[in-house]
Amino acid sequence: MTIETDGGDATVATTMVNAETDTGDVVNDAEDALIEEGEIAGDYLEQLLDVLDFDGDIDLDVEGDRAIVSIDGGRDLAKLVGRNGEVLDALQELTRLAVQQATGVRSRLMLDVAGWRAKRRSELSALGVAVAQRVLDSGAPEPLAPMTPFERKIVHDAVAAVDGVSSESEGVEPNRHVVVVPS
Repeated sequence: MTIETDGGDATVATTMVNAETDTGDVVNDAEDALIEEGEIAGDYLEQLLDVLDFDGDIDLDVEGDRAIVSIDGGRDLAKLVGRNGEVLDALQELTRLAVQQATGVRSRLMLDVAGWRAKRRSELSALGVAVAQRVLDSGAPEPLAPMTPFERKIVHDAVAAVDGVSSESEGVEPNRHVVVVPS
């Protein structure tokens, strides 16, 4: 749908998609776009590794509606993760900006270095389930430490899988945190 203005008044014009268009083509186009995002990100990160003189293998994948880029195998990669993933978060944002500059579209790609995000996801899922169980047993709400939006989503998803409890985010960044409550 496009919105056109004519002398200050907005009119809505819709474009009909040919009903015979195969939905598989749309899915393939979306996947191709994500693959392109991953390739652009991989090139950008490869240049960065060269500048830093770091070794690492870059792996590209697509999960759902997101390009996934992983760097593994180098001995210096922990430096690209930083304390609590702070350097990784910044590197992910720079990589997203590089993709946006090349494609003109905001990227949602996920970057992992040395398996840090995968390990963190596993830890946070386990934490969410453990806290949910404690809240079920005690009946009392339990707040968690402040987390990034990525981390909070993982905890919310883990808590949602446990019947009898729910979770909500409270506070203001950078102190926004999850509270698990009985439902």
